[in-house]
Amino acid sequence: MSIQDIAVAYTAVATATNGRDGRVASDDGKLDVVVNPPKEMGGSGAGTNPEQLFAAGYSACFQSALGVVARQEKADISGSTVTAAVSIGKTEAGGFGLEVALTATIPNVDAATAQALIEKAHQVCPYSNATRGNIKVELSVA
Repeated sequence: MSIQDIAVAYTAVATATNGRDGRVASDDGKLDVVVNPPKEMGGSGAGTNPEQLFAAGYSACFQSALGVVARQEKADISGSTVTAAVSIGKTEAGGFGLEVALTATIPNVDAATAQALIEKAHQVCPYSNATRGNIKVELSVA
């Protein structure tokens, strides 16, 4: 798989201090959060964590990609939601890896149309394009 070139439209910048047990902030001050490992991983769970931040970004981005596809297909996705569940665990090689489950609720279309829309959105979404071939991403319709 080759690395894709893009015409950059925007660059987000964030800086982490003390990794998973510290703080992360964007350069414009719009994001400034405490991060802590979740209790399930031996942490305090007091702050957010990188997996929650990734889930938030992926779900928002995928919802936008769904909107792009819906406009092209002239489908009504009003009232729709996208939920991203991001899991972390050890890999066979001894490091850590991620898995994502994306679930879309699209109340104004039938199940087959909803499935077709999310599969097309998965081809458009930048997060999907970045993770494709690297991590397991499951798509489903609620």
